[in-house]
Amino acid sequence: MRAVTSLPYEITEEDHVRIPVSDGTVLSARIWRPVSSDTEPVPAILEYIPYRKRDLTAPRDSIHHPYLAGHGYACVRVDIRGTGESEGVLADEYLEREQLDAEDVLEWIAAQPWCTGDTGMMGISWGAFAALQVAARKPPSLRAIVISSFTDDRFADDMHYMGGCLLSDNVAESGTMFAYATLPPDPAVVGERWREMWLERLENCSLWIDNWLGHQRRDGYWRHASVSENYSDVQVPVLASSGWADGYSNAVIRLLAHLDVPRRGLIGPWSHKYPHLGEPGPAIGYLQEVVKWWDHWLRGEENEAMDGPMLRTWMQESVPPSTSYEDRPGRWVGEATWPSPHVKPQQLPLARHRLARPGETVADEALTVSSPLSVGQFSGKWASYSAPPDLPYDQREEDGGSLVFETDVLTERCEILGSPKVRLEVSADQPVAMIAARISDVAPDGRATRVTYGLLNLTHRDGHDEPAPMEPGERCAVEIELNAVAQAFPAGHRIRLSLSTSYWPLAWPPPKPVLLSVHTGHSALELPVRPVAEPDELPARPFGEPEGAPPIPVTALTPGEQRWTVSRDLVDYRAALDIVKNAGTVRFEDIDLEVTRDVRERYSWVAEDFCSPVAETEWVVTFARGEWQARSETRTRVSCTDTEFVIDAQLDGYDGARRIVSRNWHRRIPRDLV
Repeated sequence: MRAVTSLPYEITEEDHVRIPVSDGTVLSARIWRPVSSDTEPVPAILEYIPYRKRDLTAPRDSIHHPYLAGHGYACVRVDIRGTGESEGVLADEYLEREQLDAEDVLEWIAAQPWCTGDTGMMGISWGAFAALQVAARKPPSLRAIVISSFTDDRFADDMHYMGGCLLSDNVAESGTMFAYATLPPDPAVVGERWREMWLERLENCSLWIDNWLGHQRRDGYWRHASVSENYSDVQVPVLASSGWADGYSNAVIRLLAHLDVPRRGLIGPWSHKYPHLGEPGPAIGYLQEVVKWWDHWLRGEENEAMDGPMLRTWMQESVPPSTSYEDRPGRWVGEATWPSPHVKPQQLPLARHRLARPGETVADEALTVSSPLSVGQFSGKWASYSAPPDLPYDQREEDGGSLVFETDVLTERCEILGSPKVRLEVSADQPVAMIAARISDVAPDGRATRVTYGLLNLTHRDGHDEPAPMEPGERCAVEIELNAVAQAFPAGHRIRLSLSTSYWPLAWPPPKPVLLSVHTGHSALELPVRPVAEPDELPARPFGEPEGAPPIPVTALTPGEQRWTVSRDLVDYRAALDIVKNAGTVRFEDIDLEVTRDVRERYSWVAEDFCSPVAETEWVVTFARGEWQARSETRTRVSCTDTEFVIDAQLDGYDGARRIVSRNWHRRIPRDLV
């Protein structure tokens, strides 16, 4: 990324601005704005997240906000209540109080003498959720939003319950927020109140996994703040982006299809990263696009912001399987509208262990599969962060425990763009069962690279609101929508569909092993084929080089460690996936603060005991400056029986060497057809 040191506007920065909200709580903000805004007000842009503006997100913030401020905007980075130096307690995600606070913050910003009264919101992940959710509440000053890596459906297309299946990321991300919600404010900012504020967080934090496992179907808890409940609530222009390696790519094309406002979509090859920091590459000049967007919608400039196709996406070329890529080969393609008239559904009937040709008549026969718990050990993360390497590996071992259907060798190139669907007629021998459906690109040497996948809890076959048990042995029709993707399959390769009855540890397995029957005469794979001859419909202006403001200085004092290890003991048949995400110790030079982070995840199981899976997360985060040191240690363990999930969690807070808070949780939550 190119560091830009000369920008159109000279800027000023305030690193701790107190913003009161309507219940009396005071939130902490960092503000970058043009010096000239003292006399010539400018539009303002809010980023609203819980990830600590003063330290943990400070390097990223220093790239974005000074850059945008240097182009004539007031950038306001606010820590959500209970995080960083903001008062209060962070109890859960996307609560009504959180959104009321955001509306209060926007009202405060719009009233400042340096602001024109026009605002935007931007962010990635939580920040994008916040922007989209707040936009649906129609605050009067909000004119447009820019969002990356988000969802409009909190239940079925987030880290919680994909297709009604419980994701292990549900446990991992609850562990992340268990840690972030229990970190101390910085005494250099809040003074002696730091300990009182920290104790309030430690003593009143909730157990997020308890909240999330308490809602195993799509109820009011998940419908709240899910924009998919009523897309017409969003009445401002939307610039939406994500990456094919991320867990959040589907929402971009859903917004393009359902919103009735000016909108643009951008999907690259990236993991859970901003496009100008994108991994795998190529990264793009995203901030330049964002400036054009704000110039158009906040300043009223006639520019190129709305030129070109509605959707621009990276058509990925075939690659060998790997858990990480520095770059993904491919090309940018564009679609003027979405859904695109260029994309044609192609039906490939399922025959005995093969994908038949379109229109071919196949015999009606039952093919069976009962997958071992080991299927899924190379599945990667639901949402890749590219650290440690967390993309799916070679699918050949996974396919050994799956029902496999494969095309003949392709005689010509095939490109797909959109969400494949698998329509099946199935029966199962258990009332609770799941299907994991995966599409792979199979090279001539047999290596299989997973292209996309989808999950379905069969008790959710008729919807996520009111699941119903399967009647053992009874045939029923189901549809599995796989994650959207843009992928090219070259001539000489094969397209493979794999079906399994478990996919652990990406998703929690059913209570008992399942024998699934797939009836071929009534089952097919539908591919969204984009004919190779279609024009790519790109604007004349290509993306620029990635650029941003120079990041703040951060010194690595001790190295980090990234590890992803699959192991199996062939004596007692214990197996595990161990993940290490150790960031080492870094010093933030501008505030003389040292931060150490060590994160461990472990997903284990024993042989074919479907009640043996255990998911564990542990976070240890230490802050130190001179003689001051504060440390938060959080641990979460989720196990199960055939009727319950069992949660055990611990929290310890240390002021120096002295433990000042120690809390323990034990919960037993009934399995609700999961």
